[in-house]
Amino acid sequence: MIYIRPVSDLRNKFPEIEDLVVRSNEPVYLTKNGYGSMVLLSIEKYRELTDRIELNLAEAEGAAENDDTRYIASEVYDRMKKVIHA
Repeated sequence: MIYIRPVSDLRNKFPEIEDLVVRSNEPVYLTKNGYGSMVLLSIEKYRELTDRIELNLAEAEGAAENDDTRYIASEVYDRMKKVIHA
């Protein structure tokens, strides 16, 4: 389910918003003047989304330190597109 709340609820109904974020383990989207303003996530959900990325970046840094091969931006972009579309 998608949860959308006005940003004022963060101030006025914090315990309710906190409970919703933690209980549902889903993001809560906050709006200001009818437009998206921010997204609230539980720490667990944030870690779920970022841990693999951080691990991959650490592996890439380690590999780059041990290899003198360098690519220009267009080569990296083309290789990424192939991986994504594979």
